[in-house]
Amino acid sequence: MKPLLLALIAGPALAVTSLHATAQDDMARGRKIATEVCAACHGADGNSPTAVNPNIAGQHADYITRQLEHFKSGVRANAIMQGMAAPLSADDMRAVGVYYSRQKPKGLAAKDIDLVKAGQSLWRGGDAASGVPACSACHSPTGAGIPKNYPRVAGQYPEYTLAQLKAFRSGERGMDKDGKDVNGRIMHGVAKAMTDFQMKAVAEYAAGLR
Repeated sequence: MKPLLLALIAGPALAVTSLHATAQDDMARGRKIATEVCAACHGADGNSPTAVNPNIAGQHADYITRQLEHFKSGVRANAIMQGMAAPLSADDMRAVGVYYSRQKPKGLAAKDIDLVKAGQSLWRGGDAASGVPACSACHSPTGAGIPKNYPRVAGQYPEYTLAQLKAFRSGERGMDKDGKDVNGRIMHGVAKAMTDFQMKAVAEYAAGLR
């Protein structure tokens, strides 16, 4: 068989093998970093043991990677996470994203029925009177989010979600001076229009989504 024909036949198979090897490498690298660096706060499987730190099991790989990049560069300010992200290479951050995206979220249950009802209304239809858009438009009806753009928030600790909404409203998140956190700026605009009660309601409702 001629060399050119052999190359044409073998090419796709080699490409698939290479992609498979890359995925395996990312998982192995990501697992090692998660176990040695991330597990204390986020759990080895991405299900955080405490509401102070977010659940990241099942989170979109690209979103996790972008947040690590933002922590490392200072776009997103958090002393602990900046220290954790500082030694990570671009490949490390990608691998961590891939690893945690493939872990299974344990999920949570909403507890306050009144907050859940109010949160459901905001999630599905927003509040036209105050200019709050429906959360489902960006984070999907199930809270799964949209890969590369908006994070999964289903099953997140309501305390963490509430803290982040307040951070967006104050400009602590999303208002970096270089404007690199584009989606953060969108959330800043949304959160500015929300009351504390609305934030609590949305956070409680999202916690029970699957």
